[in-house]
Amino acid sequence: MTPPPPNDDQRPAETTIATGDQWVIGHGHQRAVVTEVGATLRSFTVSDEPVLAGFSSDSWSHGGRGQVLAPWPNRLGDGRYEFEGVSAQAALDEPSRNNAIHGLVRWRPWRMAGRAQNRVAMQCVLYPTPAYPFTLSLTIEYRLGRDGLSVVTDAENLGTTPLPFGLGFHPYLTVGTPKVDTIRLTVPADRRLITDDRGLPTGEAPVAGTEFDFTGGRLLGTSRLDTAYTGIRRHGDGRLRVELDRPEGDRGVTVWADERFDHLMIYSGDTLDAAWRRQALAVEPMTCPPDALRTGNGVTVIRPGGRWTATWGITPRGFA
Repeated sequence: MTPPPPNDDQRPAETTIATGDQWVIGHGHQRAVVTEVGATLRSFTVSDEPVLAGFSSDSWSHGGRGQVLAPWPNRLGDGRYEFEGVSAQAALDEPSRNNAIHGLVRWRPWRMAGRAQNRVAMQCVLYPTPAYPFTLSLTIEYRLGRDGLSVVTDAENLGTTPLPFGLGFHPYLTVGTPKVDTIRLTVPADRRLITDDRGLPTGEAPVAGTEFDFTGGRLLGTSRLDTAYTGIRRHGDGRLRVELDRPEGDRGVTVWADERFDHLMIYSGDTLDAAWRRQALAVEPMTCPPDALRTGNGVTVIRPGGRWTATWGITPRGFA
């Protein structure tokens, strides 16, 4: 029997060779596009003004733009780790530093698991491989509402043994300035990680009185950030909030995250290709520090049959 044609909720807005199906959601003047490849947040606009510095429909994600970073964010030294007697070896996709970087799901196809006008849920199952010998189901829902974009991640251990897990996201934010230099940045973190020449943590240091201190809010200026922050300050609702504002104060973006996210990576884009360099600021909420699977620091352990949920989001201000 020929299956019935898909209804409108099941049809992507378009399909591209570069990133597969394109799922469009909207709420009022807000619009976001999520791709089949990586469940990547390709675009987020308000009244056609970009909140994210994303990428076009005929391109693919460079520099991690909009990508989901799981089952570990950032770098994994030598791509090698052990967990409860199980050894794993991931491919070294940052070969110049002998690291594996940003997990395993950002280049994989995800399936659309649910959709409405203002939301889309994407799902991916990781089956055991030498890089990650565990069975993990990930569902990520992108939802637009009055307060902007919220992103809910549900992780489930489908296997018979505990698994290690870390999560991050990699949006590049813009408030319409030509360069990030004139952005007023507020980062609610009292400490930063010190890293070696491979980008792997070797210790911590307080930010007070240093060029890395943005707790009180100030212009980014010529500061070059590729910096992991910890010692997070939270609001009464338990959320952290990173603020980006134009110097005129008429437009801004807040990146917020719940208690699951204990670390932040702030990246000013100095090592990107010239066309992208310092054009937007990457604000990356992470549940653990770089190299977590190897060191065990901050790793979430999900037991067989167990589930874990985390939420973060982006609130535009003054765009409409």
